Amino acid sequence: MKADPTGVLTGTHYLDGNHACAEGAIAAGCRFFAGYPITPSTEIAERVAARFPFVGGMFIQMEDELASMAAILGGSWGGKKSMTCTSGPGFSLMMENFGLGLMMEVPCVLVNVQRGGPSTGLPTLPAQSDMMQARWGSHGDYEVIALCPNSPQECFELTVEAFNMSEQYRMPVLIMMDECVGHMTERVVIPPASRISVLPRRYTTKPPEKALPFQPGRDMVPLMPPTGEGYRYHVTGLTHDERGYPVINPEAQEKLVRRLVDKVRLNADKIIRSEETDVEGAEVVVISYGITSRVVEPAVSRAKAEGIKVGMIRLVTAWPLCEDRIRELAKKVKAFVVPELNFGQLFFEIERFLGDKAKARLVPHAGGTVHDPEKIYLAIKEVTS
Repeated sequence: MKADPTGVLTGTHYLDGNHACAEGAIAAGCRFFAGYPITPSTEIAERVAARFPFVGGMFIQMEDELASMAAILGGSWGGKKSMTCTSGPGFSLMMENFGLGLMMEVPCVLVNVQRGGPSTGLPTLPAQSDMMQARWGSHGDYEVIALCPNSPQECFELTVEAFNMSEQYRMPVLIMMDECVGHMTERVVIPPASRISVLPRRYTTKPPEKALPFQPGRDMVPLMPPTGEGYRYHVTGLTHDERGYPVINPEAQEKLVRRLVDKVRLNADKIIRSEETDVEGAEVVVISYGITSRVVEPAVSRAKAEGIKVGMIRLVTAWPLCEDRIRELAKKVKAFVVPELNFGQLFFEIERFLGDKAKARLVPHAGGTVHDPEKIYLAIKEVTS
């Protein structure tokens, strides 16, 4: 491997999704990684461990997933772009400190390479069964950003994007991969560093005596105080004021939590990513994400060959979900078909958006394998009959 002076492994490579994710993190400027090995995400940690010595990064294998998430929060407050990775059981353990990261407004990235559950489940086989946990896995009110790559190329690109979003909105950002995408090997083109858009840490320019670590700007996002340059601040998971000090009353709760929610909700149009194919004029729209967005293609092609007007929406961001677009299309199309490697985690949200405007058909799958495209095709036929 020969990287350019910035550490970016420029060129054309054949990488699996996990390795491409690690390269995306390095290209985005990640220089601190704390994690604990767990199938099927371990290759991310292994790649980072091998590459970090050449780019000035620090890799630490922690004692468990709770400590891993806590460590990257500290690493980020210490001034480094930070990341961890895990899978289902570890994701559950990280949820407490994920909520802490949201409350402390810590920019960092958490990658979940999903496998079959519940519990230990299917350690080496795919699922998309953590999608609702990604949204509501920690307690309290908050918003999240979750990206869903469907190829190794996107594992690279969306990891860079996840870091940029984490810095823009000063919050942990999720990458919700699945085992198939994590372990598939395809061509990945990594451009020179000069062509990769990387958002640096947004630091305050106010002097230490005037800077407040949680004073929001016009975009509702506070600028961070730089570490080791004379700034003194308090950081806590308790409800706090703009200085970071605990203030335990309803007024402070309303002000703080409302801002944490609104900095995502009011910027949703800038955050949401999706791809649409043949949606205009369609009778049926198939909504999918991750590996399932590739499995639907033969089913859609077969339906089109039989004269059915079918469109596709691929969710690149699962959260925020493209609610406004789905509501708009519900006025025009007959039905939506939603295949997921779970028993309906995003489907029930989509169904709620539709109300009585259009039909919704779930194509569930407990995981372990991907869908049989025949079942998706039959669902498309069913909603048009």
